[in-house]
Amino acid sequence: MSPAGRNTLEIPNTMTQTHSQTLDGKVALVTGAARRLGEAIARMLHGHGANLIVHYNTSVGDAQRLQQALNQQRPDSTVLAQADLHDPRAVAALVDKAVSAWGHLDVLVNNASTFYPTPFGTVTEAQWDDLLGSNLKGPFFLCQAAAPHLSPRRGCVVNMVDVYAESPLAFFPAYSIAKAGMHMLTRSLAKELGPHVRVNGIAPGTILWPELPQDEEERQHLIAHTVLQRRGEPHEIAAAALYLIRDATYTTGHVLTVDGGRHLYI
Repeated sequence: MSPAGRNTLEIPNTMTQTHSQTLDGKVALVTGAARRLGEAIARMLHGHGANLIVHYNTSVGDAQRLQQALNQQRPDSTVLAQADLHDPRAVAALVDKAVSAWGHLDVLVNNASTFYPTPFGTVTEAQWDDLLGSNLKGPFFLCQAAAPHLSPRRGCVVNMVDVYAESPLAFFPAYSIAKAGMHMLTRSLAKELGPHVRVNGIAPGTILWPELPQDEEERQHLIAHTVLQRRGEPHEIAAAALYLIRDATYTTGHVLTVDGGRHLYI
């Protein structure tokens, strides 16, 4: 008891060291890691000490260049793994390869995604299966395959959601529905996998321009309807992933919005 008769709060030294911790010895599987946001996340985790399994589907050249760059920084720290995440057998094999690389798995980042318009009334079954497969089915079965390996390591999952999971994007109904499912997947699996595995998500706003035809007027409209009046940078999403993996030790079932305030307009 303090002199005033009140209980005092003892702060463990570990709480003051949170931001100095590294990911040394941790193993992270990042899907869709060869390019764009996946590459930024992979580089961020690697830069803080993690060993990586860089997943790709068709971007073999980009994946090889990333592997070479990271292994030059730290030899034998990055391996490649190809898989079509629509195929549950390939998903299981991907997790097996990730675990066999260093004997364990600590982190799963579900970043791989497919994004293109599907105006309602024109949506084909193939498009539906593609968008739901890459944005929801694949991540679900990856979590299911990885969970037995993450649990004994007190590991974690980070899912790449989207601000359009809650406020749908016009002409992208299948994609928006898939990301809404990813939002619920995050919350649901946090409950299923606790207390040993934390499951969180990130909802990016306008970070990289889509690899789709887009005129300058449309881009300026998006920026104008973002509170911070700028496009975000990939390293800002990567920093959010690092926070959820390394520092947010008492956070699970949460989707962190990193959109410069875009969600306030949609």
